[in-house]
Amino acid sequence: MKRFFVSLSCIVSVCSVMAQQPATTGATPPATTTTTPKAPKPYKDVITAAAVTKKGLFTVHKVEEKYYFEIPDSILNREILAVTRFTKTAGGSSAYGGEIANQQTILFEKGPSNNIFLRVVALISQADSTNDIYKAVTNSNLNPIAAAFPVAAYNTGAHSTVIDVTEFFKGDNTSVSIDAAIKKRYTLGALAADRSYIQNITTYPINTEIRTVKTYTSTIGESVSFGAGFFPVAKVAGAVTLEINTSLLLLPETPMCKRSFDPRVGFFGDSYMLFSDDQQKADDEQFIVRWRLEPQPEDMEKYKRGELVEPAKPIVYYIDPATPKKWRPYLMAGINDWQKAFEKAGFKNAIMAKEWPENDTTMSLEDARFSVLRYFASPIPNAYGPNVHDPRSGEILESHIGWYHNVMELVHDWYMVQCAATDPKARKMKFDDELMGQLIRFVSSHEVGHTLGLRHNFGSSSQTPVEKLRDKEWLAAHGHTASIMDYARFNYVAQPEDNIPQESLFPRIGEYDQWAIQWGYRYTGITKLEEDKKLTNRWIVDSLKANPRLWFAGEGLQVRDPRVQTEDLGNNAMKAAEYGIKNLKRVLAGLPEWTKEEGDLYENLNHMYVRVADQYTRYIAHVVRNIGGTYETRKSIEQDGLVYTPAPKALQKEAIAFINKNVFETPEWLLDKNIANKVRYPLHATIWTTISKTMHELLGRDGTSSLLMTLETMENRFPEANNYTMGEMMTDLKTGIFSELTSKKSITYWRRASQKQFIKELVEYMQLKVPIGGPGSGISIDFSGSDAPTAVRAHLSQLKREIDAALPTMADKLSKDHLIDLSHRIKQALERKD
Repeated sequence: MKRFFVSLSCIVSVCSVMAQQPATTGATPPATTTTTPKAPKPYKDVITAAAVTKKGLFTVHKVEEKYYFEIPDSILNREILAVTRFTKTAGGSSAYGGEIANQQTILFEKGPSNNIFLRVVALISQADSTNDIYKAVTNSNLNPIAAAFPVAAYNTGAHSTVIDVTEFFKGDNTSVSIDAAIKKRYTLGALAADRSYIQNITTYPINTEIRTVKTYTSTIGESVSFGAGFFPVAKVAGAVTLEINTSLLLLPETPMCKRSFDPRVGFFGDSYMLFSDDQQKADDEQFIVRWRLEPQPEDMEKYKRGELVEPAKPIVYYIDPATPKKWRPYLMAGINDWQKAFEKAGFKNAIMAKEWPENDTTMSLEDARFSVLRYFASPIPNAYGPNVHDPRSGEILESHIGWYHNVMELVHDWYMVQCAATDPKARKMKFDDELMGQLIRFVSSHEVGHTLGLRHNFGSSSQTPVEKLRDKEWLAAHGHTASIMDYARFNYVAQPEDNIPQESLFPRIGEYDQWAIQWGYRYTGITKLEEDKKLTNRWIVDSLKANPRLWFAGEGLQVRDPRVQTEDLGNNAMKAAEYGIKNLKRVLAGLPEWTKEEGDLYENLNHMYVRVADQYTRYIAHVVRNIGGTYETRKSIEQDGLVYTPAPKALQKEAIAFINKNVFETPEWLLDKNIANKVRYPLHATIWTTISKTMHELLGRDGTSSLLMTLETMENRFPEANNYTMGEMMTDLKTGIFSELTSKKSITYWRRASQKQFIKELVEYMQLKVPIGGPGSGISIDFSGSDAPTAVRAHLSQLKREIDAALPTMADKLSKDHLIDLSHRIKQALERKD
């Protein structure tokens, strides 16, 4: 995952007020002339009696084909969030109506010579205006002037200024149009001004909405695939027409009080550099992203006494009217399920889902005042939960959740593969509406969690003991994972004889989620960030001491922490995978019957077999990550214990034993004869891919990265620990892979393949200089200072002796020839001179 702090809270671009026109080649440049700007006209001569006027943030006048903004003096120099979204898009791409296309912060200010300037605000550094250093900060952070508007008229009685915005919004100006990177992604070229226009402009008390149609030239190659990074219509038309909506949303005059970011609680964050006269170093002021939830003034005393109160402004999500009616109740339930979490923060009715009032013409789905779950008619199996927030404080202002229709295929496949062994309702290609609805509900809750500011917590599932995943009473009380923000899908550990009910197979909003909402949304009234930080730190220290299941691990990008993985369950990957494979065997045996549909040409069987194979390889990946793992547990100085510790040696040895048993002892169950010759997917490919990939992860080297060197590093980093060494790992692996050397059994095809792959990886590892940067780059990495190649050479020498000793006693000819070949390969490698 990426870093969650941005140094720019908006994208800075300088753009022309006029629509972009194609360049005229070969023409003589016009002579430079000096013109005197036209003086403003009397108000009544500009805003005539024929004007159609709407009052709001800006008073919007339409006079014939021109649009005018009348800007009150009170709005000048106020920061405004400009959010541009697609309203309608051309078919066949991955862009859909309702998705965000740009977001910037702007302001209007008076300029010289009767001009109004539009500046793009880049919040990079900040200082209190009472500090001397404030002058230095302002001198180094000049916001660009993105557009200049001649004043058309002054309304002196209303203390406002009138400007003509017609050409600005008809044109392709980055601050209120599609972001340049998105245009590049979709191969959008120059704006075709003759096919671009303003549909309408509406205005409300705190926002103004501009709906436009824009046509761009676009040229793409011959190859077109659905969902690619372009619009296929460009192939036949040479142009793409889009409807977009830009919301100009007035930011609060007084920003919301910030809550300090803390890596021990999983909130998205924002930041800027803070300077002050009293500093000895600049501070990166980091704060979380959250909605503004505050008690109503008349309820403040009740709130302080611990009574539940309604917030002054609740969080409301509307359901897109394009959503199929039968799925709306489940999507709404997924939103409303967060009510309990907000009660932990002292609020009742803090969050709610509503149907979109389809007959209310005063409301628009693109209006920045409304948060909407948008439904996309798309084959993409996904959903996502973004938010739009005030870059000064982290206050979430609105969110448009993206819901792709085909997410149902994704959850169907997950649930069938992981739970069909324990839930008979999962044993068909089309689920009953109630089951599919409940699956939709869980995804809805997860995505809403993101829009509330919550990040993924991929370590949460590791806080559940594996055996508790089979305990009906424990699951009823706690759920299978402490956070719905984990990627822990369904309870694949539960066995048929456990009789676990369906609701305990599903993820749900858990203890961690409720605590995170409590930590992020509990209102304190504290206005100083440092005071808030001290209080919220104490909350974390006390809460984690009382309940370690509240641990937040993030996305696991910093270290190889085996507790922090996606799609896994429980505190022991090996035990969980053993149970998971037992269930996969049951599912695989049932697939020929469960996938039957009239007229199907075994496409269903092929599709679901691939999903079963994927799940198997996922279990293997979970186990491999335990080897060479480092536990990272972020702590403040008030908390006991170390931040970094090695994964226990016993778990690492258990992982190698599991791999020897479930990968290198051929998983024959995957080669189901009742499936093999009915599907086009080559069943043996799963076995070979898993063998080669797993062997490379254990013994291979990619650039400067290798597991052997990780184990070497851990021996030096944690000298007091009982470390799992390079030599021990290679020996344990060899003992399993080459067990025939002592058992004298014939070596089967897949076992021979595993042994060859073992030697191949080690032979390649002995290279002391490894080229990087592609053929002919002349760049290589020198590993001569590492002990790993030395250990590998010693290990291969020992293996050759063991192979040579076993040769006279190997009765099977093919096995004997195989061992002779391996001995020869090792001999060549050991004698080779680099």
